[in-house]
Amino acid sequence: MKKISVLTAVSFAAALALSACGGGGGGGGSSATSSAAPATGASAPGTANLTTPQYTADSAQSAAFTLLNQQRQQCGLPAMQENPALDQAAQAHAQYMATNNVVSDTETSGNPGFVGTTYSDRNTHFGYSQNVYSGGVSGGFYTNAKLTETQYGQQLVYGWLSGVYHIAIGAWPLTAVGIGDVETTFNGFPQVWASMSIGTLQSISQSAPLTFPCQGTTGVAYKGAGETPTPPNTSGAWGTPIAVVGNQQDKIVIQSGTMTDTSGTVITLQVLDSSTDPNKLLPAFEGVAYPATPLSPNASYSVTLTGTINGTPFSRTFTFTTGNVVG
Repeated sequence: MKKISVLTAVSFAAALALSACGGGGGGGGSSATSSAAPATGASAPGTANLTTPQYTADSAQSAAFTLLNQQRQQCGLPAMQENPALDQAAQAHAQYMATNNVVSDTETSGNPGFVGTTYSDRNTHFGYSQNVYSGGVSGGFYTNAKLTETQYGQQLVYGWLSGVYHIAIGAWPLTAVGIGDVETTFNGFPQVWASMSIGTLQSISQSAPLTFPCQGTTGVAYKGAGETPTPPNTSGAWGTPIAVVGNQQDKIVIQSGTMTDTSGTVITLQVLDSSTDPNKLLPAFEGVAYPATPLSPNASYSVTLTGTINGTPFSRTFTFTTGNVVG
């Protein structure tokens, strides 16, 4: 699968390959919005979350929504609910990218389909509260064969989750989500443009910090590439990232991390938090640890992490399994 998207720091990936896709073919990327610490609160009247999702059965949106919440809930993170205002914002941005043949977090005034410059601008335009955090991720890819809508939606999610800065969609304690996609063709092959809008933080009910992936997670991308900005200390594709998250008021510091494969080979992880992130995109309540080179597909890894939350030491040890997915 060929990706044509570009990640920019809390945005979208697939692999379908990041913003991302799987299948045969060449480059691309995905993009994301800034991860600066947001505010909590409720949506504006008339734009409340839906208790039952209304995505069309067998659609890419439905598949992405279902997979994302399955992965989140397995790790003790709250399920997100569909939000109609965020759906409209995401769909409008997907159409903007398709119309202008560009993968980007931002829109340029005067271009066809312009709604608002930033995710927050677009989300607010369609009625989401401007008094709470909202952001998003975006990307696109094309394939050399027609996939099912379920495959498209799942690949988008796996791609985003492969990004050091984009893993936020799986790890942050968010309340609301909206998903949009537009399908066109490129050189006779299917092409997908997609965007996800996210909003409003809530408290984690379980003991923080939590991790994503976590014990028992399966199917995640074994490598990621094409993220903007590029994750520090990488010179190409990297391996599955691990996010460590607390509540909005918490401060996470990651001190060390390793992954060990079934043969006993130990991989020292790059560790990143708000105090060490040169791109200043990670909020205080999130840290990320990641291998600087790709992992292996369909392989199990044992993870050990140490750090502090609000100055108190923590450690986490668990095992996850990669899929045959490129982010």
